[in-house]
Amino acid sequence: MRLKFTKMHGLGNDFVMVDGITQRVKLSPEKVRQIADRHTGIGCDQLLLVEAPRNPDVDFRYRIYNADGSEVENCGNGARCFARFVRDRRLTSKEQILVETAAGILELKVREKDQVSVDMGEPVLEPAKIPFQADIQAETYPLDVEGETYTVGAVSMGNPHAVLLVDDVTKAPVETLGAAIECHPRFPARVNVGFLQIEARGKARLRVFERGVGETRACGTGACAAMVSARLRGLVDEELQITLPGGTLTIHWPGPGEPVTMTGPTAAVYHGQIVL
Repeated sequence: MRLKFTKMHGLGNDFVMVDGITQRVKLSPEKVRQIADRHTGIGCDQLLLVEAPRNPDVDFRYRIYNADGSEVENCGNGARCFARFVRDRRLTSKEQILVETAAGILELKVREKDQVSVDMGEPVLEPAKIPFQADIQAETYPLDVEGETYTVGAVSMGNPHAVLLVDDVTKAPVETLGAAIECHPRFPARVNVGFLQIEARGKARLRVFERGVGETRACGTGACAAMVSARLRGLVDEELQITLPGGTLTIHWPGPGEPVTMTGPTAAVYHGQIVL
């Protein structure tokens, strides 16, 4: 199979974009891992596949594969790249694009200077729906990890996130603690782990350990989950500038019952073909 693709990134969170509308695409976990390998393939955090929608009321279907070959529900940075990709490929000329994902419908808005806003929908806080094992819903939960107890927020933005507050994000044990929490039995579908440092009520820093990937330079759903968790704890206002290793996202969330909006840049790196 000869596959045409575009390499893109959102704040350094990098993707292989594949048009499954104008070319025939058949992917297996093994092929995804081959593409994602940074030594013998193209290299990426996620592969994003554009397909024709099954829902007649939306424009596209958006599928997301992690570097380990697993298919996941949502990716915020990827959604922004998705919007620019379908316009660059002339699959649509719309500035407001509706896409269906495994987590529901996303609304994407293309703005000036390669900025894209994504309506990420309402955060899910009910433990069973995250999924997270807890008797009752709470702002934070104690989590026992390798003999230590940590306080985490648990949020789903279409995919599960655990959010920990840290004093200094540069010194946070992202690789070790992130890996331990990712596979914690209280998160039956595994979990993305965010390490959040609050600098002011409108400013924060974040590092994210993504399930099936490891630490990435940016994570859009992770930034949204971090905003929700911090706001539920009364630590931030309704608009928050979150700086990740790859750059800064603007997250807006009025509060419970309202959707989260994420705005940030996109970049196309190169186009190519790969033979699988």
